[in-house]
Amino acid sequence: MNDSSQNPTVRLDVDGAVTRITLDRPERHNALRAVEVAALRAMLDGVEADTRTRVLVLTGAGESTFCSGASLAQMRTGEMSGAIFDTLTDRLARLRVPTICRLNGSVYGGGAELALCCDFRVGGPGVRLSVPAARLGVCYPLGGLTRYVSRLGLGPAMRLLLAAEELDAEALFRIGFLTHRAEAGAIDMATDELAGRLASLAPLAVQTMKRTLVDIASGSVDREEIARMIARCNESKDFVEGLAAWSEGRDPDFRGT
Repeated sequence: MNDSSQNPTVRLDVDGAVTRITLDRPERHNALRAVEVAALRAMLDGVEADTRTRVLVLTGAGESTFCSGASLAQMRTGEMSGAIFDTLTDRLARLRVPTICRLNGSVYGGGAELALCCDFRVGGPGVRLSVPAARLGVCYPLGGLTRYVSRLGLGPAMRLLLAAEELDAEALFRIGFLTHRAEAGAIDMATDELAGRLASLAPLAVQTMKRTLVDIASGSVDREEIARMIARCNESKDFVEGLAAWSEGRDPDFRGT
């Protein structure tokens, strides 16, 4: 994966151990067409294969909206569908490295699920969320509904999906949609601090625990595979380095081996 690659409406940039993907259609509230979904999936495949990357930050261009979900125009023509959108959300949710959604603005529709697929969500006081599926006559696919319940709980899922409530930043923090609430103007600082913290930790341990936690939440734990991954961590050079650094009172130098 190149350190910096460009797509007309989706941008990818690599800075050391942190990779950033930016949705870049602010004039359309960063709505995703089939071409953006394909580009994002290809970028996520690249992140998965790049051993340098320890953290992915997903954000949007502009200051008003992170993402408004799938393009309604293409939903009408059939070029976009819930099944196509699911290929992106499923890929993001299963990414090997930890993921942070930097909410540069409010989030609507499928954009809320896209953010929910990330492990952490950082937003400021102006963030609002609305999922108007019931107002449009749309029923979300099973994968999306399952994700809302497993990551937020049944009550919040009912409020957002059935009642189509619009929630502000305070309410989003209470229900766990926002995992980190930043002060106005401090979203970049909060995101960078979290990304730096994650990048400094032992990558094998972080990635193994992420995989295990996601599997536990989805009820699909492969005990033998998880046991192999845990054994690899416990036999790694990083484990030796972590113990040595702890006893010597210094910062560890983890290499992912």
